[in-house]
Amino acid sequence: MYTDLLANIAVLVLAGFVGFAVISKVPNTLHTPLMSGTNAIHGVVVLGALVVLGELPSSAPWGVKIILFVALVFGTLNVIGGFVVTDRMLGMFKSKPTPAKAGAAISADAAGKNGTA
Repeated sequence: MYTDLLANIAVLVLAGFVGFAVISKVPNTLHTPLMSGTNAIHGVVVLGALVVLGELPSSAPWGVKIILFVALVFGTLNVIGGFVVTDRMLGMFKSKPTPAKAGAAISADAAGKNGTA
């Protein structure tokens, strides 16, 4: 029993070190797109939590149900946040059309100030 716990803790610590090493090598310009995509992929965790919640016996302790529900809520928030960040990033690349009437009014006003009108 303690051997399994020790092995799981060792995997968790090693995954933390590997994750830190990988993320620290990512350039700043790619960090936000990478993280938004990763957050969107977090939907696999949400799906897994839903499957476990569906298969959980009714005699399961309340603590397990609460932890599972909290994990489901955090995973859902992470997925939503990933899509929001991705949408904002893609919105930065869209060109904004300039209204024709506002441009004509500005040029007419500028011509009046120059004394040419």
